[in-house]
Amino acid sequence: MITAEENLELCRVGRGTLMGEFFRQFWIPVCLSSELKADGDPVRLMILGEKLVAFRDTEGRVGVFDHRCPHRCASLFFGRNEQGGIRCAYHGWKFDVTGKCLDQPNLEDKSKYPAGTPAYAYRVSESGGLVFAYMGERQDAPPPLPEIEAIMGEGDDRNIALTHRDCNYMQALEGDIDTSHLGFLHVGGIDGDKLDMSDPEVFTVTEKAPKINVSVMPFGTMYSAQRNAYEGTEHHRFASYIFPFWVTYPAGQIEGNVTVNAWVPIDDTATMIFNIDLGRKAGRQKNLRYKDGTPVQGLARPLEYLPQTTDWKGRWRPVKDASNDYGIDREWQRSGGSYTGIVGIPLQDQAIQESMGPVVDRTMEHLAASDRMVILTRRVMLDAAKEWAEQKKLPAVVDQPELCRDARGGDIVVPYGTDWLEGYEKKMAAIKGYRPKLQAAE
Repeated sequence: MITAEENLELCRVGRGTLMGEFFRQFWIPVCLSSELKADGDPVRLMILGEKLVAFRDTEGRVGVFDHRCPHRCASLFFGRNEQGGIRCAYHGWKFDVTGKCLDQPNLEDKSKYPAGTPAYAYRVSESGGLVFAYMGERQDAPPPLPEIEAIMGEGDDRNIALTHRDCNYMQALEGDIDTSHLGFLHVGGIDGDKLDMSDPEVFTVTEKAPKINVSVMPFGTMYSAQRNAYEGTEHHRFASYIFPFWVTYPAGQIEGNVTVNAWVPIDDTATMIFNIDLGRKAGRQKNLRYKDGTPVQGLARPLEYLPQTTDWKGRWRPVKDASNDYGIDREWQRSGGSYTGIVGIPLQDQAIQESMGPVVDRTMEHLAASDRMVILTRRVMLDAAKEWAEQKKLPAVVDQPELCRDARGGDIVVPYGTDWLEGYEKKMAAIKGYRPKLQAAE
């Protein structure tokens, strides 16, 4: 268990904070590639409490800057994105995507200070339809991008959904690794006796109290929710936390479940979720069906969004939010058709996580055996951040991004009594053709 002070340390992400400095040593997804058009409008972003501006230049290259021009600190959001750079609207200073100053038209003698003063730019990379920024100390030689299956490579068979959530990133992330809530919040209104038993996910409905297995991994942490399944078998539902804020979550049988969420802190009280499904272009749907073949309704991902604004927190905000109680239908809830009366897994999670407050007061919580993955992950994150702060040592996954390949979420069924990690390793070996290296890093 960690102290109240440590819990607060987990939540703070600004410059100079324990977690804020730690997170900056990793590549961070900041927006969709499609949000930035060549010579198009600059986009305001807020990441780890920093106000940034992003743009794509004439050649298609992306820049991510501190939004303030280094001359008089006017915001480059109001700048002109033109001819290979962004030009400040105040005095015309122009910068390329690396921050290099290309022009200072208001200076008579351009050889004198502050001639050539660069903008504060971060390193940028693109992969899998996402723009990543590296905000850490290795600007000259940043680490490689993480080799997380769902974000590797290009292609059009990838569904990416962004959602703004008005709460601290940690209470949002913990929803992904708190597996037992599934049987209540999301599927509590489903009569398990009416379901098609051929889908192993049915056991998440019929067995509400799984055994939770957890372990530290080279990439972070992993859990299995273990339940009795068909005669002589057990069902395991896996998910993995990957440094610094990724979760490969379970959404079906593990063979085809190439998924990941990034819980990116906007600031201490807001989070941007990057939900990525590879091979599910139409968006995530639960596979649960009734015995007559009818799919279970009300679990689909798609959200309706408010119109985008140019505010620092104006992107990807759901129409249904705290102001309208997330569209809760009390009659639907009372009738038993829905456990919550709220439509869709994302919105159900959003309502619960935001209801805890902008930053949850963890001195009020009483953790139980069902929270083993939450407890372990908090400890692992804090220990890794402290090791960075005190020794400048980062988790191995930073410079060995291939370790991420061994993390996947999803469901498997194994013979009764099979060790949970042994079952996972065998299944992954069958899928990927090699045995995962799951021993905890020293």
